[in-house]
Amino acid sequence: MKEKEKLNHHSGDTLYKVFIYVVLILLAVSIIVPVLWVFMASIKQNSEFYGNPWALPLGFYWQNFVNAWTTAKMGDYMLNSVLVTALALAILLVVALPAAYCLSRFKFWGGKFLNTAFMAGLFINVNYIVVPIFLMLRDGDTFLKNTFGTSFLLNNLVVLAIVYAATALPFTIYLLSGYFATLAHDYEEAAYIDGAGYGRTMIKIIFPMAQPSIITIILFNFLSFWNEYIISMTLMSSATGAKTLPVGLLNLMQAQQSAAQYGTMYAGLVLVMLPTLILYICVQKKLIQGMTVGGLKG
Repeated sequence: MKEKEKLNHHSGDTLYKVFIYVVLILLAVSIIVPVLWVFMASIKQNSEFYGNPWALPLGFYWQNFVNAWTTAKMGDYMLNSVLVTALALAILLVVALPAAYCLSRFKFWGGKFLNTAFMAGLFINVNYIVVPIFLMLRDGDTFLKNTFGTSFLLNNLVVLAIVYAATALPFTIYLLSGYFATLAHDYEEAAYIDGAGYGRTMIKIIFPMAQPSIITIILFNFLSFWNEYIISMTLMSSATGAKTLPVGLLNLMQAQQSAAQYGTMYAGLVLVMLPTLILYICVQKKLIQGMTVGGLKG
């Protein structure tokens, strides 16, 4: 009887594993196939799109990328996205790392309120507050123009980067605080005994230990900033030469669809996807480690 139960249990586990593998394979195919199709379409000539859409390219038509980069100004838009994303990440790390460290390792007056405020920010969808942000910056520009004769809050890549960093603070501090809380206090006590101050201990001891978690939040926020569209479109509406890549890509898609230049349009899509794919490949191991090591230590 026991052997029969073990056999049934083993067969049930096997069926469950087969089901999981089938689901994972289907999910992988549903993601990989469209990505490969976009890469394949980006090197096709326009005449090839009027036949079988799944047919392999007849050759490598690199002119699509040249047209997307120069004629459609995707190169300028990519440079803007690189500047905004890098600046937003730098601001975010400078603010979030010390804030998360202090909130997770020290008890002070107002600490619980700050923790609650940052946690509440996790439940606010940034897309819902784009209009208030725009109105606030517009009123600020009006005040600056009336007072100093100039304005710079709207259509400014630096201000856009600051808004990106501010909207990403709740999630980043939440993730980093959870990781910092799992680290033993022995490391800090040993550093204090050796004469290190709070700042030096944080930078020299804690931050290197939290490297997997820091890489995780850098990747997540990089993807968020790089692909963000609504805030950029709203705050950079009048800056024709300072648009980011997603906004420029939409303009390219609208222009190329009406001109029937599908190859150039898909080449623009590849230019948007390629940096994120390269970054993910480079930090894949660190990303997985950062997402799991905190739970293992808890």
